[in-house]
Amino acid sequence: MNNRNDRRLNDITSQLNSLSIHTQQCLKPQLDKLTKNQTHQGIAAEILLPTLPNQDALIHYVASLEKASLILILDSIQDPRNLGACLRSANAAGVDCVVINKDGSAPINALVHKTSAGALNQLKIFQVTNLSRTIKALKDQNIWVVGLDGATDQSLYQIDLTTPTAIVMGAEGSGLRKLTKQSCDQLAMIPMQGNVESLNVSVATGIALFEASRQRGI
Repeated sequence: MNNRNDRRLNDITSQLNSLSIHTQQCLKPQLDKLTKNQTHQGIAAEILLPTLPNQDALIHYVASLEKASLILILDSIQDPRNLGACLRSANAAGVDCVVINKDGSAPINALVHKTSAGALNQLKIFQVTNLSRTIKALKDQNIWVVGLDGATDQSLYQIDLTTPTAIVMGAEGSGLRKLTKQSCDQLAMIPMQGNVESLNVSVATGIALFEASRQRGI
């Protein structure tokens, strides 16, 4: 470790100790082994991953919101890095909550946590067993549900996203599943130039969420 890293780690250790969080020093080879040779920048933490609440908790939470809600629904995002990046964008854009499906989605694990850059701990995330049924329940709460789909002609930028809105993103490659797509109030696409057919799902998620934030004056 150089002096700069030593000071940085000492500062972090002091903060952790002030919060009564136990710390333990070890040599780099030991830390490499503990982190399975993942990049750790000289420090690592053992944490408990969250237990995700279900649809009933989601509807109760949405009903309690006193502002125009912004919800992100992720339909079968199987790549943990993409899932983590979507969560990072969701936190940065100020979404009220994220909904993922239990079957077909990447599990919330250490890689998702790392890729989210800490956003996982800052977000309300709900896990549901039937996404189309959950979308219907949200619509019953007067949430307008917009699904991103490259096959439609409706531009995302022409849709009013200032009302209570849920934005639904599908898996990279396959997109929204049939029932999910049919459950949406409206489908929209992100206009693109060039020859690529689609964007990475985490990139598209960021664009959609920040368009909603822009319209809301955030």
